[in-house]
Amino acid sequence: MYALVDCDNCYVSCERVFNPRLEGKAVVVLSNNDGCVVARSPEAKALGVPEGLPFYQLAERFPGKEIHVLSSNYTLYGDMSARVMSLLRASAPDIFIYSIDEAFLTLPESEYVYFNPKTWGETLAAKVKRWTGMPVSIGVAPTKTLAKVASKFAKRYPGYRKCCVIDNDERRKKALSLFPIADVWGIGRRTANRLEAAGIRTALDFTRLSAESVRNAMTITGLRTWMELHGRDCITLDHLPRKQAICTSRSFPKMQTTREELAVPLSSFAARCAAKLRHEHSMAQYVTVFISTNPFRDDLAQSSINHTVALPAPASSDPEITAAALKALDACFREGFQWKRAAVIVSGTVPEDELQTSFLDIPVELKMKHTKLSAVADKVNKRLGDETLLLACAMRATDLETGKATTFRDSILHARRSPFYTTEIRDIIEVL
Repeated sequence: MYALVDCDNCYVSCERVFNPRLEGKAVVVLSNNDGCVVARSPEAKALGVPEGLPFYQLAERFPGKEIHVLSSNYTLYGDMSARVMSLLRASAPDIFIYSIDEAFLTLPESEYVYFNPKTWGETLAAKVKRWTGMPVSIGVAPTKTLAKVASKFAKRYPGYRKCCVIDNDERRKKALSLFPIADVWGIGRRTANRLEAAGIRTALDFTRLSAESVRNAMTITGLRTWMELHGRDCITLDHLPRKQAICTSRSFPKMQTTREELAVPLSSFAARCAAKLRHEHSMAQYVTVFISTNPFRDDLAQSSINHTVALPAPASSDPEITAAALKALDACFREGFQWKRAAVIVSGTVPEDELQTSFLDIPVELKMKHTKLSAVADKVNKRLGDETLLLACAMRATDLETGKATTFRDSILHARRSPFYTTEIRDIIEVL
């Protein structure tokens, strides 16, 4: 049996842990540079606030409504997620962290858990809430896909007491008959549209198709989903889908006009992509840089350019990924434009233990030094905060008031950001 543990409205819940006055209120969290809505509380969803709504449209779309708006605080969210995951890791023999707010667990092998999976799930959810303040919903089932289905029911319906169990055929069929096909894990939007056009509205409708027709229409990936919904375990924790690409992108508070102005944030983006690769024990074969102007400024010349650099051999170190990104920037940059947005994308990922060297790559000794340097940077930044240690090319201009170079997170618009309650000593809550 597997459990899927999902943090309820993760970003909003992180904020509510330290600001209980937000409980029961409509709350939205904005993307970087306070651009658009990326997270909503249930109350905000009930008002009809759509995901992706530009911030400037919020007041005109919902006049007179009390909506609390917060800038994103990814440092806080990441730390709170790590606290939740550490509790889950101590509660199960195996864990696979699927995203910042989701993790798959294998249930402990004991008679108590075997005969009382719901009690185990309710107890775990209560423990996470009590120890971290974060509400979680847990789905328990014999396959990962069914566990995802069960977690949705646990989140939507309070009667489940934060844990829904699908452990027999009767419960499986009932759950699937109520579950929209578009919400099934592994069914993409286009595939869902095709299935709905063919009269397949629910997950149960999908399971009634023949295995042959599913494989012909959706390949082996769709067949695995079909088998999982039938209760046949086909996706092991070690073989969940690996990210094929990792992207870091931002809009700039001010227009960038020179290559040097773009090089600094792009170096930081590249280093962040590299860090994510190392976290997933992966390496990338391609680095793409994308830059674009502001499409809403009709009075300015418009351009959108991207360029991809193929690495001689897969890499994940900061120096190698950043050097490739700057090389791609040189191929992209054009004078005479005011650049508003940029992105670095690393793709063609492979496991780090499957590296094949190339005689065109940098010397092995230098590659090892880059790898060790990046590992040290990861440890320092994890302990002391993002960008405590970074490449010189990613340093920003000196702040005239403090005399220090501004960091990545401080160069982003965040007018409504909450304090770093758990990672900055100056932001620790004082009880008077």
